[in-house]
Amino acid sequence: MSDGETDPNGRLVLIRHGETPWSRVGRHTSYTDLTLTERGEQQARDQGSMLRGHKFAMVLCSPRVRSKRTSALAGYAHPIVDDDLVEWDYGGYEGITTRQIVEQRDGVPWDLWHDGVVPGETPGETAEQVQARAQRVIDRSLPSLLEGDDVLLVSHGHFLRMLAVTWADLPITAGAVIRLDTGSVCELGFEHERQAVLRWNCPPDPRTDFS
Repeated sequence: MSDGETDPNGRLVLIRHGETPWSRVGRHTSYTDLTLTERGEQQARDQGSMLRGHKFAMVLCSPRVRSKRTSALAGYAHPIVDDDLVEWDYGGYEGITTRQIVEQRDGVPWDLWHDGVVPGETPGETAEQVQARAQRVIDRSLPSLLEGDDVLLVSHGHFLRMLAVTWADLPITAGAVIRLDTGSVCELGFEHERQAVLRWNCPPDPRTDFS
């Protein structure tokens, strides 16, 4: 995926897992371990078609079933499972929609990136805690990228958005305005040696070539 002489560094390819029963209706899903819908499985196969069997120096995957299933259907059945790739822990907002969260807040608008989460069955995570995980994933990937090799990450929507703003050295709150749909494929890399976003939120289309 590198452009060779004009871009000797490797690329960081991001896959958001395919659709799940909860993502289909907008329910926040972090630690709840759901599998894919039929549509989600097809999205994963289409992601694999987009990658055309590309060889990566590393394939890192969230431990959640929806991510591991996506990786397998995309053609990468034996990824390195990395706990840092799990989704943002939504705490007390796990399993509910944004509309329900606003109702709990007596109609006060809510945005994850600005307002954070409340404790529930788990304490939840702050944005800074999620960003620290994202930075560890980047640090793990950089040696391969700087050798000119590509790395594939299979993970979740909010986490990958955090990883992108961290990669591009943007404010955390910039994650609020970079949408990332289920089944999408993205590419981070370098522009004149500066870390940059190259392609974003590309839908799972087997006619698109990321290889």
